[in-house]
Amino acid sequence: MFARILNFQVKEEKKEEFVKLFKNQVLPILKNQIGFLEVLPFFPEKMTKEEKVCTVSLWATKMDAERYEREAYNKAYDILKPCITGMVEVKNHNLETVICQHFVETLVA
Repeated sequence: MFARILNFQVKEEKKEEFVKLFKNQVLPILKNQIGFLEVLPFFPEKMTKEEKVCTVSLWATKMDAERYEREAYNKAYDILKPCITGMVEVKNHNLETVICQHFVETLVA
């Protein structure tokens, strides 16, 4: 399993709009991608200009995540761009599934 972790700032006054756009427009894009498993959005308890949102998208393989990056990421980013300030930091990670077996079993069930 592979994870793409994005960190970015959402404009304080745009949080609700961001969530609505993500749910209604970006999530369907993700769900149509081969190998997409789940997305986990993390918002700070208190939204401030300094705090960042973190989203973790889980993919079956690195190749699936790379395909999404090439073919669909820019479309998703363009949808959310009016709500985001600054640069989006993207990091890729392998998920060590032997450590979180219960989570993996739940995810693929």
